[in-house]
Amino acid sequence: MAKRETRQAVPTEMLSKEFLSQFKSEEDVSQFLNDLHSQVLEQMLQGEMDVHLGYEKHSMDGNNIGNSRNGSFSKKIKTEYCESIISIPRDRNSDFEPVVVPKHQSRGLSIERLVISLYAKGMSVSDIEDELRDIYKINLSTSAISIITNKATQGASEWQNRLLERLYMVVWMDGIVSRLGKPAKSSIRPCICVWD
Repeated sequence: MAKRETRQAVPTEMLSKEFLSQFKSEEDVSQFLNDLHSQVLEQMLQGEMDVHLGYEKHSMDGNNIGNSRNGSFSKKIKTEYCESIISIPRDRNSDFEPVVVPKHQSRGLSIERLVISLYAKGMSVSDIEDELRDIYKINLSTSAISIITNKATQGASEWQNRLLERLYMVVWMDGIVSRLGKPAKSSIRPCICVWD
């Protein structure tokens, strides 16, 4: 019988007794993993910024090119374990679009959302498997992809077949900007109309 191969995320040499002695409880380990997750995301975002700008941080190649780093801002994200605050880099032209933690989202790019997005664009299960392997270096079986897409289509069909209410309230809002007063002392005021 063949020996089952165990996957190690961290080499055993890194897990020394001195390193492990800092953990007194499971909560300490969870906090460490959360901090590590935040650090890894921040490093990935810095790498994305390097690619976006075309030079590494503190490199002389970035002098006088028109766009450069412009500090960072903090963002609260949700992980599998808890919420954490990470530092998102920004550029002077404000055209940096992070992929790891997209703008206006509190979660990173999850495999499930990626699979559903590719499935919604009309890709077959085998095409999604190839795309994940080639571009994202993620090995996901066709059965796992099928399970994810089946959950999505099941939820969509339940929503489509739900019972409708007898009456729905519709509010229509419209607005127009008009100039009020005499021509010498007029002011521009918005007028908002609401119908229901």
